[in-house]
Amino acid sequence: MSEPRGVLAAVAVGGSVGSAARFGVAQLLPHDAGTGVPWSTLAVNAVGCLLIGVLVVLVDGRHPLLRPLLGAGVLGGFTTFSTFGVDAVVLAERGAVWTAAAYAAGTLIMAVAAVTLGVSATRRLTGRTT
Repeated sequence: MSEPRGVLAAVAVGGSVGSAARFGVAQLLPHDAGTGVPWSTLAVNAVGCLLIGVLVVLVDGRHPLLRPLLGAGVLGGFTTFSTFGVDAVVLAERGAVWTAAAYAAGTLIMAVAAVTLGVSATRRLTGRTT
């Protein structure tokens, strides 16, 4: 295992990159959480889940700071579970209960499917089994 300060630094650097990328996506796909599906949040979570699936396969046995840098750092900063929760609550509070429920259920299903797709496709493309 890497030295704790090195891991913390890797997560911090990666997190700043991921957060900046998420902010960029939010600028490209702005939304008001109370008026419809929060597409930017859905997009970053879908892409982040797909990429974490790829990461799980590719970084095994690599440099010990690579997983914290890219996983908890970049992808942790990029994806946003808390914003997903707030968006769903705001939709429901503004009367879009069915949209909120579909968004919440759809996001969870999409997350698991995207990770599964990332892992499966990466294993198939690389020939790795773990």
